[in-house]
Amino acid sequence: MKKIIQLTFTVIALAFIFQACSTVKSLPAAATGASRARIVGTWTLTGINYDGLLPGAVQDVFNQAPPRDFINSTWRLTNSGDGMYTLANGTSQTIFWSYNTQDKNNPVFQFKKIYQGDKAKNVTEGYQLNIAQNDGRYMTLKSPVAVGNTTAYIVYTFQKN
Repeated sequence: MKKIIQLTFTVIALAFIFQACSTVKSLPAAATGASRARIVGTWTLTGINYDGLLPGAVQDVFNQAPPRDFINSTWRLTNSGDGMYTLANGTSQTIFWSYNTQDKNNPVFQFKKIYQGDKAKNVTEGYQLNIAQNDGRYMTLKSPVAVGNTTAYIVYTFQKN
């Protein structure tokens, strides 16, 4: 009987030791609230901020216009990946977007500009923005910008319509 109790105690002690020594796992993409389903819909870009950059340091974004021109732009993103953004001045751009979870801890919203006659599969240039937060009503995307040996960000804040 004494050996059974000692064996049981040893097994329990070993279980605690193995549990304590296990590696800590990083939070998955779900911790940011990100998912493809939460991206689909119509969004308004409500604000642009800068993390590690001076506001005037960026002259244009997405090779199109100054950042201020994107404030109050409308982004329509369908489940099929088709989309379009329209600036407050009425300028529209067709896009093809996707949700990249290759790095599960850092999900990425990416898109390509599509022009008349283009097929998305033939367009090789595009943009990648880190999904910092998405709860289905509000979304924050961060566009990395190299500044010397560091990375700064243009931070886009969206609200779902």
